[in-house]
Amino acid sequence: MLSGFIRAAALVLWLGCGSAMAAEGPLWFDGERPAPQARQAAELLAAATTHGLLPQDYQAGPLGQAIAQAAQGAPPEAAEIARLEQALTTAMQRYLSDVHQGRIDPKTIHYNFSPPERESFDAQAYLQAALAARRLPEAAAEAAPRLPVYAHLRESLARYRQWADDPAWQTPLPPLPAGTRGKLAPGQAYAGLGLLAQRLAVLGDLESAAALPTRYEEPLVGAVQAFQQRHGLAADGVIDKSTLTQLQVTPAARVRQIELALERLRWTPLMQGPRMIVINIPEFVLRAYDVRDGQIQVQQEMKIVVGKALDTRTPLFDEDMRFIEFSPYWNVPPSIARAETVPRLRRDPGYLAREEMEFVSAGGRVDRTVSAGLLAAVLAGQSRIRQRPGPKNALGDIKFVFPNRDNIYLHHTPATGLFERERRDFSHGCIRVEQPVELAKFVLRNLPEWTEDRIRKAMGRGESATLKLTEPVPVLIAYGTTLVKEGRTFFFEDIYGLDRLLDDALRKHSRPPQPTNGDKP
Repeated sequence: MLSGFIRAAALVLWLGCGSAMAAEGPLWFDGERPAPQARQAAELLAAATTHGLLPQDYQAGPLGQAIAQAAQGAPPEAAEIARLEQALTTAMQRYLSDVHQGRIDPKTIHYNFSPPERESFDAQAYLQAALAARRLPEAAAEAAPRLPVYAHLRESLARYRQWADDPAWQTPLPPLPAGTRGKLAPGQAYAGLGLLAQRLAVLGDLESAAALPTRYEEPLVGAVQAFQQRHGLAADGVIDKSTLTQLQVTPAARVRQIELALERLRWTPLMQGPRMIVINIPEFVLRAYDVRDGQIQVQQEMKIVVGKALDTRTPLFDEDMRFIEFSPYWNVPPSIARAETVPRLRRDPGYLAREEMEFVSAGGRVDRTVSAGLLAAVLAGQSRIRQRPGPKNALGDIKFVFPNRDNIYLHHTPATGLFERERRDFSHGCIRVEQPVELAKFVLRNLPEWTEDRIRKAMGRGESATLKLTEPVPVLIAYGTTLVKEGRTFFFEDIYGLDRLLDDALRKHSRPPQPTNGDKP
């Protein structure tokens, strides 16, 4: 009896033998020896790490050992072949499913995330077809998300794995020198210049052949600026606490961050229509793009302001944009009215007129004077407060509406200075856009009568008007702390802590098989 086959028999129960496909004959064996596709399957499972997956989730080691023993040792008995056939089939089905659609249901960690219904993936039928066509490696590659960014992140994952044991991270960078007020500016002395240069060279931000200066000067300053840009920091070349913290993050930690990004891409619908608007919250960026021949072509990219990480986070979801409101009213959300607006009006009734606000009763009556009765009606939900169109309106002069249960939308803002900040989580949940005219031009591109001049006039008219879109545009609010742009890998702060939630969920998902019959793990 082969020990590998004993282990494989235990695997059948752990992997879920009920999901294994029924077969009329052997799938993985030619007579008494493993077929070439069995060895291919073992290689695919062993290489699961290239997708950010865990080979042990598919028992790649024991299965690979069992296949090797069956190929080289005494011919196994029929019952042993059957057990290994079933274990390998089940492991491959689980692997294909995980590569194609991820390991967990995203709604278990994002309570309001509802990705669109996708075509169901039948791992059993998919595997059977791949084996019948004798193209298992090709079919396995095609099961992964067909996204350029997915392939680029896999390349980044391989690079950061190579760097994980580099000596540059064996010792920490020394603290910044005293007397620099916590910031190392160009021209100053620093005892960690050699180690700093070593790390920047490993990461590709500094040419490895660059001469090391005696002080913090070029080319180190330029390399630090490149590093800062890739890590969502102000690219000023000054090493402050935030930059030093990012410089201390090891490649091994980045490997995990990339693995989490790959998992998200398996269930994030980035190519569900010919045009899309995608918001990446940790990056504070909106992209409007076309999808042509399986490729994403970005048409507009702009800065955004999102919900505060502390208490008013922007939720993740996917909906269709159906309306644009020009010169919109701002209906103050009840939560903001209760917590902020009503208390302010009690202290300062003149605030209503200065901010061009008014009360609107359930019957549509409009009042522009403050009274105790009207304030009580707002608190009771019998009246609401809104802000009239104009230069003070919190929504600016345009609002992009994609109906959703959280009442989240895109809009302009009079507070344009916030777009100059590196970290931009300041809103109550809705998303402020830096370039509303450019976004409107993208949304209305198929309506040639809506020229830029007409858009600007509608925005500045001061009279609220709603335009229903003839072709809804999908809007996706997504979350990715790792991205590859123009061949460079970027990392962003996990501002909402969702990477931590996903990491914890995946660790709970991966459970080693329990030993059986005295078999040691």
